[in-house]
Amino acid sequence: MTKVLLVVTGSDHWTLKDGSKHPTGFWAAEFVHPHQVFSAAGYDITIATPGGVSPTVDEISLDPQFNAGQADVDAQRQYLADLGETLTTPARLEDVNPADYDAVYVCGGHGPMEDLADNPVIGNIFAAIYPDKNKVVAADCHGVGALLPARNADGSWMFTGVKMTGFTDEEETLFGFGDKAPWLLETRLRENGADFDGGAAFSPTVVIDGNVITGQNPASAHPSAEAVVEYLTAHNA
Repeated sequence: MTKVLLVVTGSDHWTLKDGSKHPTGFWAAEFVHPHQVFSAAGYDITIATPGGVSPTVDEISLDPQFNAGQADVDAQRQYLADLGETLTTPARLEDVNPADYDAVYVCGGHGPMEDLADNPVIGNIFAAIYPDKNKVVAADCHGVGALLPARNADGSWMFTGVKMTGFTDEEETLFGFGDKAPWLLETRLRENGADFDGGAAFSPTVVIDGNVITGQNPASAHPSAEAVVEYLTAHNA
């Protein structure tokens, strides 16, 4: 059975430029949609967070204006509730053996900016899986920041020159955090050598470069997860 590591932030806040802590966590749709896609594909899913802490959903992500209305929000809340301890007592990211998985997918939300974008553990997981082109490394929105800690033996970034997307500087500004963030994801990815390709703000955008699959924003969570399934199906027939 195909096994997927679904990585979720364990942080319930994002430390802003002025030192204040903005309440956040994972973006509901950016977890729910990939989980639904991987479940429908019959995958064995392991949910993991740094330290195995119970993840916090960003309540802003469950505002009807950021979803397809109240019914959609209610359905997402119910989906999260139905997962029960599967979600509230995740695996410890530190205990994960990358060799056990066919894909790793990092969910978005502002939380990953706090506990995944500089996390050597997720960096090592990506570094272990990426060389095997029958496997997939994937992330959506701010979860793409988790690619940053993946380093080669000489300290260089493993994904230099790789085409990818993520939450753009334009989107961060439109969302109200452009001047509050300690650093911007698109800028940091470009500085590290990513071949960054951003689409129209808040539109579904997925970039595939070999076995690296990235989504830009909440609207990209579902199609990016589908791209993971398509890749694994094509390379493991």
